[in-house]
Amino acid sequence: MQIRFEFATAGRIVFGAGARRQIGSLAKDFGKRAFVVTGRNQTRAKDLTTYLQEHGITAVLFSVPGEPEIETVTSGVRFAKEQGCEFVIGLGGGSAIDAGKAIAAMLTNSGDVLDYLEVIGQGKALTQQSAPMIAVPTTAGTGSEVTRNAVLGSPAHRVKASLRSPLMLPRIALVDPELSYDLPPDITSSTGLDALTQLIEPFVSSRANPMTDALCVEGIPRVARSMRRAFHDGRAIDAREDMAIASLFGGLALANAGLGAVHGFAGPIGGMFPAPHGAICAALLPHVMTANIQALQHRAPHTKALARYDEVARLLTGRFDARAEDGVEWVRELVSDLRIPPLATYGIAASHFSEIAQKAIHASSMKANPIELTSAELQRILESSL
Repeated sequence: MQIRFEFATAGRIVFGAGARRQIGSLAKDFGKRAFVVTGRNQTRAKDLTTYLQEHGITAVLFSVPGEPEIETVTSGVRFAKEQGCEFVIGLGGGSAIDAGKAIAAMLTNSGDVLDYLEVIGQGKALTQQSAPMIAVPTTAGTGSEVTRNAVLGSPAHRVKASLRSPLMLPRIALVDPELSYDLPPDITSSTGLDALTQLIEPFVSSRANPMTDALCVEGIPRVARSMRRAFHDGRAIDAREDMAIASLFGGLALANAGLGAVHGFAGPIGGMFPAPHGAICAALLPHVMTANIQALQHRAPHTKALARYDEVARLLTGRFDARAEDGVEWVRELVSDLRIPPLATYGIAASHFSEIAQKAIHASSMKANPIELTSAELQRILESSL
């Protein structure tokens, strides 16, 4: 069978400790007024604004206190236009960067955000290149700095959906592991397990390709050797660097090979309950792995995905004789060690299973899962995750 694939990512990736100090020189060709999208704490942007000012660039700050919603983007676009901003910088976790990407897209494309959203909107294609956008992650988990979509919540629909287009890829991804040094343990763990999920799901995905495989095979052992150290010692430089690379590689992989059932669940759950994306993924990961492996063993025992789960186990455990189930057990122990709360923590109960499963079946991320899971299998995953 002939191999065919495409690979798209940010126009430029700049990685390294202290790389944030280059922001002014990197941004100077984009204009003199930057719309800087941050998380709840805008003081984290103080150094960045100083580096911009050194190159004659004024920073207009816009805070995204939680995971972005449609109205967040609408408000941001309005404010950016009022302030005459020429380009966007997203500084923070996935929420700030996703909001920044969506705002940059809507600065140059007419109409309403819902016109372009998947699942709940019209799903129209963007026609204009986004305003220049620089993504500067401060967590090691989402990989949003190199992906072509932004996940937005819609309270009216009780779901999260993606604004997606190759035209949304950031011009520059600026990844500085030092920015993650002060992350608290709970955010380190939830974002780190999101990164692991985004390496495992593309590797077993029905859309996996040789380039994404190489990224996943390089990234998974970095999480295996450094996740616990980053959790227990936030200033372990080599561990933070490993996790930043793993997150970046996960973003590159998911953008070009898709995801799976963990993220198929994450959108509906995140839209229905006040649960952080990374925490949802972390709670679900071992149970989705189990369900996929069992379904593959019973319905598609000769597919490459099952062998890939064996490879995941070898990459996680470092054992040449490891099998798929060993990988699941390794992840279970990691989830326990990092004190990941179960889904029941966020108010999810058995009465919600049917609705969540039905929404998950139609989620875009579910399309690349290595095998189609039934509604009953999806509900069993939820039950195991409580």
